[in-house]
Amino acid sequence: MVKLARILQLAGLIIPPLAMAAQLSENISTGKMLQFLLLSVGLFVLGYVLQQFRG
Repeated sequence: MVKLARILQLAGLIIPPLAMAAQLSENISTGKMLQFLLLSVGLFVLGYVLQQFRG
């Protein structure tokens, strides 16, 4: 369970720079970038909650 939590947190930290780079290179719109940023926050928070309540 802790390993899954860490993977979710890591995914939550990796997605934002990729989304911003894609938006700056004009591959995706600003709205789509914001959706990716919200998704990354959700993944990170889910990983954090799983890590805190693992027992």
